[in-house]
Amino acid sequence: MFTRFFSFARRAFSSLSEQEVLALAISSEEDDGRIYRAYADGLREDYPHSAKVFEAMAEEEYRHRGALIEMHRKRFGERIPLIRREHVRGYYERKPDWLVRPMGLDTVRAQAELMEEQAHRFYVEAAKRTQDAATRKLLGDLAAAEKGHETLARRLGEEHLPEGARAEEAQTERRQFILTYVQPGLAGLMDGSVSTLAPIFAAAFATGDTWQTFLVGLAASIGAGISMGFTEVASDDGVISGRGSPIKRGLATGIMTTVGGLGHALPYLIPDFWTATTLAIIVVFIELWAIAFIQNRYMDTPWSRATFQVVLGGALVFAAGMLIGNA
Repeated sequence: MFTRFFSFARRAFSSLSEQEVLALAISSEEDDGRIYRAYADGLREDYPHSAKVFEAMAEEEYRHRGALIEMHRKRFGERIPLIRREHVRGYYERKPDWLVRPMGLDTVRAQAELMEEQAHRFYVEAAKRTQDAATRKLLGDLAAAEKGHETLARRLGEEHLPEGARAEEAQTERRQFILTYVQPGLAGLMDGSVSTLAPIFAAAFATGDTWQTFLVGLAASIGAGISMGFTEVASDDGVISGRGSPIKRGLATGIMTTVGGLGHALPYLIPDFWTATTLAIIVVFIELWAIAFIQNRYMDTPWSRATFQVVLGGALVFAAGMLIGNA
Protein backbone atom coordinates (compact mmCIF):
# COMPACT_ATOMS: atom_id res chain seq x y z
CA MET A 1 0.00 0.00 0.00
CA PHE A 2 2.74 2.47 0.96
CA THR A 3 4.70 1.53 -2.15
CA ARG A 4 1.76 2.53 -4.32
CA PHE A 5 1.20 5.72 -2.33
CA PHE A 6 4.76 6.91 -2.94
CA SER A 7 4.83 5.79 -6.57
CA PHE A 8 4.55 9.42 -7.70
CA ALA A 9 8.28 9.73 -6.94
CA ARG A 10 9.15 7.10 -9.55
CA ARG A 11 9.97 7.58 -13.19
CA ALA A 12 7.37 6.80 -15.83
CA PHE A 13 8.49 4.04 -18.18
CA SER A 14 7.71 6.29 -21.14
CA SER A 15 10.25 8.83 -19.88
CA LEU A 16 13.21 6.41 -19.99
CA SER A 17 15.87 6.83 -22.65
CA GLU A 18 17.04 3.87 -24.70
CA GLN A 19 20.15 3.65 -22.52
CA GLU A 20 18.02 3.59 -19.37
CA VAL A 21 15.76 0.92 -20.84
CA LEU A 22 18.81 -1.27 -21.48
CA ALA A 23 20.09 -0.58 -17.96
CA LEU A 24 16.70 -1.51 -16.51
CA ALA A 25 16.70 -4.75 -18.52
CA ILE A 26 20.20 -5.60 -17.26
CA SER A 27 19.30 -5.09 -13.60
CA SER A 28 16.06 -7.03 -14.05
CA GLU A 29 17.86 -10.02 -15.55
CA GLU A 30 20.36 -9.92 -12.67
CA ASP A 31 17.52 -9.95 -10.12
CA ASP A 32 15.71 -12.78 -11.87
CA GLY A 33 18.88 -14.83 -12.05
CA ARG A 34 19.43 -14.41 -8.30
CA ILE A 35 15.83 -15.37 -7.58
CA TYR A 36 16.11 -18.56 -9.63
CA ARG A 37 19.38 -19.42 -7.86
CA ALA A 38 17.61 -18.95 -4.54
CA TYR A 39 14.77 -21.18 -5.69
CA ALA A 40 17.30 -23.84 -6.68
CA ASP A 41 18.99 -23.62 -3.27
CA GLY A 42 15.67 -23.88 -1.47
CA LEU A 43 14.54 -26.91 -3.48
CA ARG A 44 17.83 -28.80 -3.70
CA GLU A 45 17.48 -30.92 -0.57
CA ASP A 46 13.93 -32.19 -1.12
CA TYR A 47 13.49 -31.68 -4.89
CA PRO A 48 16.90 -32.08 -6.55
CA HIS A 49 15.49 -32.49 -10.06
CA SER A 50 13.48 -29.27 -9.87
CA ALA A 51 16.54 -27.53 -8.42
CA LYS A 52 18.36 -28.36 -11.68
CA VAL A 53 15.51 -26.74 -13.59
CA PHE A 54 15.94 -23.45 -11.73
CA GLU A 55 19.72 -23.61 -12.01
CA ALA A 56 19.29 -23.82 -15.77
CA MET A 57 16.79 -20.95 -15.69
CA ALA A 58 19.29 -18.81 -13.78
CA GLU A 59 21.94 -19.56 -16.40
CA GLU A 60 19.46 -18.48 -19.09
CA GLU A 61 18.90 -15.16 -17.32
CA TYR A 62 22.65 -14.56 -17.04
CA ARG A 63 23.06 -15.21 -20.76
CA HIS A 64 20.35 -12.62 -21.43
CA ARG A 65 22.19 -10.22 -19.12
CA GLY A 66 25.45 -10.76 -20.99
CA ALA A 67 23.83 -10.01 -24.35
CA LEU A 68 22.24 -6.83 -22.96
CA ILE A 69 25.55 -5.64 -21.46
CA GLU A 70 27.33 -6.23 -24.76
CA MET A 71 24.67 -4.19 -26.60
CA HIS A 72 25.00 -1.38 -24.03
CA ARG A 73 28.79 -1.41 -24.41
CA LYS A 74 28.52 -1.07 -28.19
CA ARG A 75 26.01 1.77 -28.12
CA PHE A 76 26.65 3.73 -24.92
CA GLY A 77 30.02 2.67 -23.51
CA GLU A 78 31.11 1.05 -20.29
CA ARG A 79 29.12 3.04 -17.73
CA ILE A 80 25.69 1.52 -17.06
CA PRO A 81 23.21 3.86 -15.31
CA LEU A 82 21.88 2.68 -11.97
CA ILE A 83 18.19 2.11 -12.55
CA ARG A 84 16.17 -0.69 -11.04
CA ARG A 85 12.56 -1.85 -11.11
CA GLU A 86 11.68 0.06 -7.94
CA HIS A 87 12.65 3.29 -9.69
CA VAL A 88 10.05 2.90 -12.46
CA ARG A 89 6.34 3.54 -11.95
CA GLY A 90 4.12 0.57 -12.77
CA TYR A 91 7.05 -1.78 -13.37
CA TYR A 92 6.48 -5.38 -12.28
CA GLU A 93 7.69 -6.38 -8.84
CA ARG A 94 9.42 -9.51 -7.67
CA LYS A 95 8.78 -11.40 -4.44
CA PRO A 96 11.95 -12.14 -2.45
CA ASP A 97 12.54 -15.88 -2.26
CA TRP A 98 11.92 -15.89 1.50
CA LEU A 99 8.31 -14.85 0.86
CA VAL A 100 7.60 -18.12 -0.95
CA ARG A 101 9.24 -20.40 1.60
CA PRO A 102 8.87 -23.22 2.29
CA MET A 103 9.66 -23.99 -1.34
CA GLY A 104 6.53 -25.76 -2.56
CA LEU A 105 6.86 -27.00 -6.13
CA ASP A 106 3.60 -25.53 -7.34
CA THR A 107 4.39 -22.16 -5.75
CA VAL A 108 7.80 -21.67 -7.31
CA ARG A 109 6.81 -23.06 -10.71
CA ALA A 110 3.80 -20.73 -10.84
CA GLN A 111 6.01 -17.83 -9.76
CA ALA A 112 8.55 -18.67 -12.47
CA GLU A 113 5.87 -18.68 -15.15
CA LEU A 114 4.55 -15.33 -13.90
CA MET A 115 8.07 -13.89 -13.99
CA GLU A 116 8.51 -15.00 -17.60
CA GLU A 117 5.18 -13.53 -18.65
CA GLN A 118 6.05 -10.18 -17.04
CA ALA A 119 9.50 -10.17 -18.62
CA HIS A 120 7.95 -10.89 -22.00
CA ARG A 121 5.62 -7.89 -21.72
CA PHE A 122 8.54 -5.68 -20.71
CA TYR A 123 10.67 -6.67 -23.69
CA VAL A 124 7.75 -6.19 -26.08
CA GLU A 125 7.24 -2.63 -24.80
CA ALA A 126 10.98 -1.93 -24.66
CA ALA A 127 11.43 -3.00 -28.29
CA LYS A 128 8.79 -0.46 -29.34
CA ARG A 129 10.82 2.34 -27.77
CA THR A 130 14.11 1.87 -29.61
CA GLN A 131 15.03 3.15 -33.07
CA ASP A 132 18.24 1.14 -33.31
CA ALA A 133 17.74 -1.97 -35.45
CA ALA A 134 20.22 -4.16 -33.56
CA THR A 135 18.79 -3.20 -30.18
CA ARG A 136 15.24 -3.77 -31.38
CA LYS A 137 16.24 -7.21 -32.67
CA LEU A 138 17.89 -8.13 -29.38
CA LEU A 139 14.88 -7.03 -27.32
CA GLY A 140 12.53 -8.85 -29.66
CA ASP A 141 14.63 -12.00 -29.42
CA LEU A 142 14.54 -11.78 -25.61
CA ALA A 143 10.76 -11.30 -25.69
CA ALA A 144 10.47 -14.44 -27.81
CA ALA A 145 12.79 -16.32 -25.45
CA GLU A 146 10.64 -15.38 -22.47
CA LYS A 147 7.40 -16.24 -24.21
CA GLY A 148 7.82 -19.22 -26.51
CA HIS A 149 5.30 -21.85 -27.40
CA GLU A 150 6.07 -23.34 -24.00
CA THR A 151 7.35 -21.45 -20.98
CA LEU A 152 10.98 -21.80 -20.03
CA ALA A 153 9.98 -23.58 -16.83
CA ARG A 154 8.10 -26.22 -18.81
CA ARG A 155 10.79 -26.63 -21.45
CA LEU A 156 13.52 -27.06 -18.88
CA GLY A 157 11.22 -29.30 -16.85
CA GLU A 158 10.98 -31.70 -19.77
CA GLU A 159 14.76 -31.80 -19.96
CA HIS A 160 15.48 -32.27 -16.26
CA LEU A 161 12.28 -33.85 -14.97
CA PRO A 162 11.55 -37.25 -16.51
CA GLU A 163 8.28 -38.86 -15.49
CA GLY A 164 9.94 -40.89 -12.75
CA ALA A 165 11.46 -37.78 -11.18
CA ARG A 166 8.15 -35.92 -11.40
CA ALA A 167 6.36 -38.76 -9.63
CA GLU A 168 9.08 -38.93 -6.98
CA GLU A 169 8.95 -35.19 -6.24
CA ALA A 170 5.14 -35.18 -6.24
CA GLN A 171 5.22 -37.99 -3.68
CA THR A 172 7.74 -36.07 -1.57
CA GLU A 173 5.56 -32.97 -1.66
CA ARG A 174 2.45 -34.95 -0.72
CA ARG A 175 4.32 -36.59 2.15
CA GLN A 176 5.47 -33.19 3.44
CA PHE A 177 1.91 -31.83 3.25
CA ILE A 178 0.63 -34.79 5.23
CA LEU A 179 3.34 -34.51 7.89
CA THR A 180 3.00 -30.76 8.33
CA TYR A 181 -0.75 -30.22 8.02
CA VAL A 182 -2.85 -33.38 7.70
CA GLN A 183 -1.36 -35.47 10.48
CA PRO A 184 -1.31 -32.70 13.15
CA GLY A 185 -4.72 -31.43 12.02
CA LEU A 186 -6.18 -34.92 12.16
CA ALA A 187 -4.79 -35.45 15.64
CA GLY A 188 -6.36 -32.18 16.72
CA LEU A 189 -9.71 -32.97 15.12
CA MET A 190 -9.79 -36.38 16.80
CA ASP A 191 -8.91 -34.92 20.17
CA GLY A 192 -11.35 -32.04 19.87
CA SER A 193 -14.20 -34.19 18.59
CA VAL A 194 -13.76 -37.12 20.97
CA SER A 195 -12.32 -35.67 24.18
CA THR A 196 -14.98 -32.96 24.47
CA LEU A 197 -17.88 -35.38 24.00
CA ALA A 198 -17.96 -36.48 27.61
CA PRO A 199 -17.89 -33.03 29.28
CA ILE A 200 -20.36 -31.48 26.81
CA PHE A 201 -22.98 -34.23 27.00
CA ALA A 202 -22.42 -34.73 30.73
CA ALA A 203 -23.13 -31.03 31.24
CA ALA A 204 -26.12 -31.22 28.92
CA PHE A 205 -27.84 -34.12 30.68
CA ALA A 206 -26.83 -32.95 34.16
CA THR A 207 -28.16 -29.41 33.81
CA GLY A 208 -30.68 -29.53 30.98
CA ASP A 209 -29.58 -25.94 30.31
CA THR A 210 -28.46 -25.32 26.72
CA TRP A 211 -26.61 -22.06 27.46
CA GLN A 212 -24.62 -23.55 30.32
CA THR A 213 -23.83 -26.55 28.12
CA PHE A 214 -22.62 -24.26 25.35
CA LEU A 215 -20.32 -22.43 27.77
CA VAL A 216 -18.86 -25.73 28.96
CA GLY A 217 -18.32 -26.81 25.35
CA LEU A 218 -16.78 -23.48 24.38
CA ALA A 219 -14.35 -23.56 27.31
CA ALA A 220 -13.44 -27.20 26.70
CA SER A 221 -12.88 -26.64 22.97
CA ILE A 222 -10.74 -23.53 23.29
CA GLY A 223 -8.79 -24.92 26.23
CA ALA A 224 -8.11 -28.17 24.40
CA GLY A 225 -7.09 -26.26 21.25
CA ILE A 226 -4.57 -24.13 23.11
CA SER A 227 -3.19 -27.12 24.99
CA MET A 228 -2.87 -29.32 21.89
CA GLY A 229 -1.33 -26.50 19.84
CA PHE A 230 1.39 -25.76 22.37
CA THR A 231 2.04 -29.46 22.91
CA GLU A 232 2.57 -29.98 19.19
CA VAL A 233 4.97 -27.02 18.96
CA ALA A 234 6.99 -28.17 21.96
CA SER A 235 7.08 -31.85 21.04
CA ASP A 236 9.11 -31.66 17.81
CA ASP A 237 11.03 -28.86 16.09
CA GLY A 238 10.81 -30.75 12.80
CA VAL A 239 14.55 -30.67 12.11
CA ILE A 240 15.26 -34.37 12.54
CA SER A 241 11.79 -35.76 11.90
CA GLY A 242 11.29 -33.67 8.75
CA ARG A 243 7.71 -32.86 9.81
CA GLY A 244 8.03 -29.20 8.89
CA SER A 245 7.57 -25.96 10.82
CA PRO A 246 6.43 -26.51 14.43
CA ILE A 247 4.43 -23.26 14.25
CA LYS A 248 2.43 -24.50 11.26
CA ARG A 249 1.88 -27.88 12.89
CA GLY A 250 0.86 -26.23 16.14
CA LEU A 251 -1.64 -23.98 14.38
CA ALA A 252 -3.09 -26.91 12.42
CA THR A 253 -3.46 -28.95 15.61
CA GLY A 254 -4.85 -26.14 17.77
CA ILE A 255 -7.35 -24.88 15.20
CA MET A 256 -8.67 -28.33 14.31
CA THR A 257 -8.94 -29.28 17.99
CA THR A 258 -11.07 -26.22 18.65
CA VAL A 259 -13.17 -26.83 15.55
CA GLY A 260 -13.73 -30.45 16.55
CA GLY A 261 -15.08 -29.42 19.94
CA LEU A 262 -17.14 -26.47 18.76
CA GLY A 263 -18.88 -28.63 16.17
CA HIS A 264 -21.11 -30.25 18.74
CA ALA A 265 -21.08 -27.33 21.21
CA LEU A 266 -22.62 -24.79 18.82
CA PRO A 267 -25.98 -26.60 18.55
CA TYR A 268 -26.55 -25.73 22.22
CA LEU A 269 -27.05 -22.12 21.21
CA ILE A 270 -30.54 -23.38 20.33
CA PRO A 271 -32.77 -22.81 23.39
CA ASP A 272 -34.76 -26.04 23.08
CA PHE A 273 -32.81 -28.80 24.83
CA TRP A 274 -33.86 -31.82 22.77
CA THR A 275 -33.56 -30.00 19.46
CA ALA A 276 -30.05 -28.89 20.39
CA THR A 277 -29.07 -32.35 21.64
CA THR A 278 -30.42 -34.09 18.56
CA LEU A 279 -28.51 -31.73 16.28
CA ALA A 280 -25.35 -32.16 18.38
CA ILE A 281 -25.59 -35.95 18.05
CA ILE A 282 -25.93 -35.60 14.27
CA VAL A 283 -22.87 -33.33 14.18
CA VAL A 284 -20.89 -35.85 16.25
CA PHE A 285 -21.83 -38.60 13.81
CA ILE A 286 -20.64 -36.47 10.86
CA GLU A 287 -17.41 -35.53 12.65
CA LEU A 288 -16.49 -39.10 13.45
CA TRP A 289 -17.11 -40.32 9.91
CA ALA A 290 -15.13 -37.35 8.56
CA ILE A 291 -12.19 -38.39 10.74
CA ALA A 292 -12.45 -41.94 9.48
CA PHE A 293 -12.52 -40.67 5.89
CA ILE A 294 -9.40 -38.50 6.40
CA GLN A 295 -7.57 -41.42 7.97
CA ASN A 296 -8.45 -43.62 5.01
CA ARG A 297 -7.73 -40.93 2.39
CA TYR A 298 -4.43 -39.51 3.64
CA MET A 299 -3.08 -41.98 6.19
CA ASP A 300 -3.91 -45.13 4.18
CA THR A 301 -5.78 -46.57 7.15
CA PRO A 302 -8.19 -49.35 6.11
CA TRP A 303 -11.85 -48.38 6.45
CA SER A 304 -12.54 -51.16 8.94
CA ARG A 305 -9.77 -50.10 11.31
CA ALA A 306 -10.51 -46.38 10.94
CA THR A 307 -14.18 -47.02 11.71
CA PHE A 308 -13.35 -49.16 14.72
CA GLN A 309 -10.83 -46.68 16.15
CA VAL A 310 -12.82 -43.50 15.64
CA VAL A 311 -16.52 -44.27 15.46
CA LEU A 312 -16.56 -46.95 18.16
CA GLY A 313 -14.22 -44.93 20.38
CA GLY A 314 -16.34 -41.81 19.97
CA ALA A 315 -19.51 -43.74 20.71
CA LEU A 316 -18.02 -45.06 23.95
CA VAL A 317 -16.98 -41.55 25.07
CA PHE A 318 -20.42 -40.22 24.13
CA ALA A 319 -22.07 -42.97 26.17
CA ALA A 320 -19.82 -42.21 29.13
CA GLY A 321 -20.83 -38.57 29.02
CA MET A 322 -24.54 -39.43 28.95
CA LEU A 323 -24.19 -41.88 31.84
CA ILE A 324 -22.25 -39.41 33.99
CA GLY A 325 -24.69 -36.62 33.17
CA ASN A 326 -27.67 -38.75 34.19
CA ALA A 327 -26.03 -40.06 37.33
